[in-house]
Amino acid sequence: MRLTDVTYALMRSVVAALYVCHGVQKIFGLLGAHAVASSPLFMAAGWIELIAGTLILVGLFTRAAAFLASGQMAYAYFTVHAPGAFWPIVNQGELAVAYCFVFLYVCTCGAGVISLDSLRGRRGSRRA
Repeated sequence: MRLTDVTYALMRSVVAALYVCHGVQKIFGLLGAHAVASSPLFMAAGWIELIAGTLILVGLFTRAAAFLASGQMAYAYFTVHAPGAFWPIVNQGELAVAYCFVFLYVCTCGAGVISLDSLRGRRGSRRA
């Protein structure tokens, strides 16, 4: 096993775990959140973050989950952040942009060799 395989799995898992934390905040009001999401749109975002993030974390159905997560982050950026200002650093959307592109990368590469997808034998190996 190459060091890049381990590093990719670590990156995929850490980013997904951080993404899951956002879902836990929105749905359950935990991890420093002040209130549970009140609108149906934010609640849907929370469930996407929780479920897709968990799937990406363990590397199961990774391509589909990462595609959904990437799209959700793009939508979040353009509906919540971009109306405030053009530049992500000004509109505080840099995290949404980073998640969007990391998940797009995971979608194109797959779960990697350290994943449940790899154990299932479903195109889990990362092609670098």
